[in-house]
Formats: sequence, C-alpha cells, structure tokens
Amino acid sequence: MQEISVPAKVVSPRTMNTTDFVLRQAKLAANPALFSKRNEDHVWVDVSAKEFLADVSAIAKGLIASGIKVGDRVGIMARTRYEWSLVDFAIWFAGAVSVPIYETSSPSQVAWNLGDSAAVAIFAETGSHENIIRQAAHNENLTTLEHVWQLEGDGLDVLRDAGRDVTDETLEAARTANGLDDVATIIYTSGTTGRPKGCMLTHHNFVELSENARAVLGASVVPPGSQTIMFLPLAHVFARYISVLAVAAGAKVGHTPDIKNLLADLQSFQPTFILAVPRVFEKVYNSASLKAEGEGKGKIFAAATKTAIEYSRATQDGGAGIVLKAKHFVFDKLVYVKLRNAMGGQVRHAVSGGGPLGERLGHFFQGIGLQILEGYGLTETTAPITVNRPEHIKIGTVGAPLPGNAVKIAADGEILVKGVCVMKGYFGRDDLTAENFTDGWFRTGDIGELDEQGFLKITGRKKEIIVTSGGKNVVPALLEDQIRADAIVSQCVVIGEQRPFIAAIVTIDEDALPQWGKAHGLPAGISVAEAAKNATVIAAVQAAVNKANSTVSAAEAIKQFRIVDSDFTETSGHLTPSLKVKRAQVMKDFEAVVEEVYLSKKPV
Repeated sequence: MQEISVPAKVVSPRTMNTTDFVLRQAKLAANPALFSKRNEDHVWVDVSAKEFLADVSAIAKGLIASGIKVGDRVGIMARTRYEWSLVDFAIWFAGAVSVPIYETSSPSQVAWNLGDSAAVAIFAETGSHENIIRQAAHNENLTTLEHVWQLEGDGLDVLRDAGRDVTDETLEAARTANGLDDVATIIYTSGTTGRPKGCMLTHHNFVELSENARAVLGASVVPPGSQTIMFLPLAHVFARYISVLAVAAGAKVGHTPDIKNLLADLQSFQPTFILAVPRVFEKVYNSASLKAEGEGKGKIFAAATKTAIEYSRATQDGGAGIVLKAKHFVFDKLVYVKLRNAMGGQVRHAVSGGGPLGERLGHFFQGIGLQILEGYGLTETTAPITVNRPEHIKIGTVGAPLPGNAVKIAADGEILVKGVCVMKGYFGRDDLTAENFTDGWFRTGDIGELDEQGFLKITGRKKEIIVTSGGKNVVPALLEDQIRADAIVSQCVVIGEQRPFIAAIVTIDEDALPQWGKAHGLPAGISVAEAAKNATVIAAVQAAVNKANSTVSAAEAIKQFRIVDSDFTETSGHLTPSLKVKRAQVMKDFEAVVEEVYLSKKPV
C-alpha cells in the first residue's frame, strides 16, 4: 500500500477553539477533576473543572489588564508542573498565542525563541529562569518583551489582582476571538541541526486531533475518570497534546518535574495510562533486569521475559496455547504483577512516541499486561499522525492514521502526511513552508512503508541514511536501537558516511553502571571513564554489537566501535530535550574519535 486516508469521525464548528474543552467539562454535573497537584504535605489534591475554569479566567483577565491583546505571543519557561497548563490555558482564554521554551534553554536559545516570535511577555518558573530571560532580553535588545511573571514568586497573584476590574464580557470577547483557523501556539523545534523553526499549530490542530483521537481511544485509553502523570517536558509537543487531549476527555493529569522521583510518583498517583519516549521504557526494563540479577533471580527474570514476549506474539498471531498460558500465569504471579505495582498498579496503557520502541520491548510490556501504543508524529503534526489502538495493534509498527489524517509513501520512501494534525506553517518562514510541502502533503523527512492494512513502519530518517564509500545505504537506527537496548549502554551513534566501513560510538549508562558492575565483578565505585576501558564492559558491548550485526548484511554490520568516557546528555549539548541524539554535534565533538577509528583502516 502506498497511501491511506482515514475520514474524520468528528468535525467541529469553525468558531470553536481549545478553550471550549474547559467550558465543556465545567458544565458537566459531575464537575470532573482535570488536574491534581501536591499540597505542602506532598499529598495529591484534585482541581475540579470549575476550579480550573475560575482560576484560568482570573489569570486571563490579568493578562488582558496588563495589555495582552488577541494574537500576542506569550512565552512559558518552566518545568513540567500544574501551573504550566494553568497559564497555557489562561493565554488562550485571553486570545493570545503560547510560545513554550524548554526550561533548560540557554540565554541565546531563549533570545531566539522570544525574538523570532516577537513575544510581548513570558512566564518564568523561578528567579533563575527570570535572570536568564532578562539576560537574553538585554543581550539581544528584545524591545517587544514588556512583562516577565514568575510562577514561584507572586506573578500569578499579581495577575489575579490586576484582572479584578476586567468584566466577564471582555474576557469572553477575547476568549472567542480565535476560531479553529487561528494560531494557538508556536512551538520551536528542539533542533538536532540548525536554528529552531517555529511551528504554527492552530486551534484546529488541537481541537480536531483531540476530538478524533477521543473517538477511537476515548473508551479504552482516556475515558472520563482515567488519569495520567506527566513527566515529559510540556514544552514538547507530545506532552502538550496529551495534556489538551486529557482536558477534552475529562481525564485527570498530575505532574512531576523530576524523572528521578518517577517511581515513587507513579506509586502515589496510580495513573491508568502514561506517556513516555522509548528511552524511558528501555530504562524501566533494564533496571528491572539488573535488580533481578543483583538478587540472584536473573534466570527467573530472563525466563519471565522470554515467556512475556512469546505470549504477546502468540496473542497477536491468534492466541496462546495451554502450556504457554500456564507459564504466563505463573510468571504473572511471580514477576509481572511486581512490575505493574512498581508503576502504580493501575497502568494498563502507555503511549510511546519520539522514536522507535522496537518489537522486543513492545512485546515484553504487552506480555506483562502493560499495552504500549506506539505512535508517530512530529512537532509539525501536533504529535500523532498514526497510533496503534488497543483493539487493533501491530507491535513493530506505529499504527494506522488517526481519523482525519492521511499518509502517503513517496517514490523515494519518504513519508508524506496531510490532515487535521498538520501545522499551518513555519512562523515568518514562507520559504521553509513552501520547501516542506508538496501538493498539500507535508514532507516528514522520515522513511517508511505501509503494510496491506495501512499500518505504518518507520525504517529510517531520510537525512540520516548513511552511504558508505562503497555505495551501500545503511539505516543507522536499525543497529542503534538494538545496541541501546543493552543494560550497560546509554547511547549509540552509528557512523560511516563516505567511509569504507560502518562503525559506532557508544556511551555507558551511568545510572546502570553500579549495579551492572557489581553483577559482573567490576571494582566498586568504578567511573564511567574507567568503565569505557574495562575489558568486561568492552566485551559486553561487543556482544551487543554482534547481536545487532546478526540482523543486517555484512556490508551494513558494525566493524569497529569506540566507547567514549562520557555520556550524551542535554547538558552536554548532544541530546535534544526530547532525548534525541544531535548526530551532527556528536560528530563534531568526537571528530578525533571518528578519525582514530578510520585511521586504523583495519576493521575488527
């Protein structure tokens, strides 16, 4: 199949916008909890739809009183927290446009986003964030920026007080000034290369995508009363879209800004569904595996893993046999229930995006009773174009298009998309917009294929396909994903563009190292730099490379690898905030390592 188009199940009035979701929930007799936030005693306290509407309205009135006009751009620079969503909706109620900024951004990055969007105001989480913003404004002479409100200071109270004299009629006029065709937010791509581009996402994108996703996922994944805990950055389109979808569906959202506390937060909040990028699921699996090994239960966990994968595959292929069902029942009591309890005990579905998950992990989690619905999307598509659905899932694919969207495979294998998910264009860059659209289809830059039922499989990134000096095309992700699944490996970057053979740069998982090292006889307290040169670690990475190599041809196989003495992180500049590797930056910073690999000339 080369093209599939799925008709919309819901078509909304053109006068509607994202704020209508809040009003819809507040009008319900049930007055559902839309959010939950921790009080001073760290106890979760629900925020009802009516309470949320009242506070959003009060802050929106403050924005109007402060001179924010319909169409003005207002930034948000904060970690994932309740107030992020609060001010996001307040900006929309005031008729303005949100501009998310990652809270880890440097002054130059902040200056670019605020300057390019001509933002007139911004919400900052802390004094530190405010200092960065003011430094950026001073350095780049951002004359349009008039207000900085601090979330942890008295900024929100100042706005609530300022808006007391603004009438409900004035607020309603601002709230309803925008319809589906108007811009709701400008999200700057985190940028694996070059300057970030501002993606203009409209109220149409959020409203129609949420309504159509709810039409096919509402009964099973996000029914009223369901709940999720948000730990991905809300500045990222994936988390932002799910937050809007939750309000549309009447589901409850909690927030946690620190992923290091995620396990405890999952257990206290008890979400029914979660969303994460593949690296989070890899970490969950690897941590459980290492813990089992440390407790002398490695063989049991390995057998439980094998059974979970076999059970999932059999179920997908028509049903498990009696013997497999019996084994699965036993391991469910011994192993799987403990894993589910570690995630709060109520999780039944997870939505994965931002990169390929891999069949093995997909089948493992499905087999233990946590169904991962892998999807595919970009900032330019408001997140999901396609997603697997509970009643029709194909592990190893990213699902079929959501209603209202279409996917086409171009002659060169590039994935083209159109529909309710696709952005209006790049802010202030008509040239880039024209360059990235062909006959109404958005060119994703990804390579993929559609099966006979319209399920999409991602096979690579167009710009990341490596062509060796011998003319062999190699898709790096096929090797990288498999190697990164090993417990001791954090990141893997396959190299070989116009080189005689394929090689790889590998980093060590610092969090996994102590437990892994103990299980494999490494000296206590061994550092990442020391581990990179350790014979046991090198042998383990070689085994992971060999396993990955067994799935490709000899010409595509990794002939050499180097373990570097530090990991790739967002702080080091090698990962985007959504944990994607900045391949060009890695190649630049580790140029000496790359040259050393190829100077040796002789592949191992």
